[in-house]
Amino acid sequence: MRILVFTRTAGYRHASIPDGIRAFTALGEEHGFAVDATEEAGALARPLGGYGAVVFLSTSGEVLTPEARSGLMAYCAAGGGFMGVHAAACTEEGWPFFGGLLGAHFVRHPRLQPGTVVVEDADHPATRHLPGRWPVTDEWYDFDKSPRGAVRVLASADEASYEGGGMGRDHPLAWCHTHAGARVFYTALGHSPEVYADPDYRAHLLGGLQSVLRR
Repeated sequence: MRILVFTRTAGYRHASIPDGIRAFTALGEEHGFAVDATEEAGALARPLGGYGAVVFLSTSGEVLTPEARSGLMAYCAAGGGFMGVHAAACTEEGWPFFGGLLGAHFVRHPRLQPGTVVVEDADHPATRHLPGRWPVTDEWYDFDKSPRGAVRVLASADEASYEGGGMGRDHPLAWCHTHAGARVFYTALGHSPEVYADPDYRAHLLGGLQSVLRR
């Protein structure tokens, strides 16, 4: 089993990207999958059928060529697995297919600060190991809409636990769904380099990945 971790940025570039690649590589060594990490859009234009999942790790901006868009759509239609991490929600905002695939687009965040993640659905590999209220330091992304109703919400933000939240009571942070044939998982968490060494966060990533892997 191999996964493709795509990290191209055309906007803000997170310093945590190398840490994310190392985390996925370590998880692969522990759980029996290999990781190909790339910045090249051309990697998505080639046939992707050999990958169990495609992961957009803190990508940003318009990063795909028309050929790469076609390749990703074909991979999804063939039953592929797609996972978005953190700034993946800041990616391809002019492409409606990607917005539907991810479920929502980023619009803003307050300052980096501690807060509380509320686990809404503990019956999922990405959340079943977590406490009901999980303290995290992150950027607490606000989105252009709540995807609730179109996705299965796994965890949300308690806006009373930090300053500057802009979505109110309905603030999903991690979710999964099926779109255009693909199994999809997204988590808004993952800004800081140090979080990728946190065992709970790594288990969150692993569970999300396992839920979308092509069997």
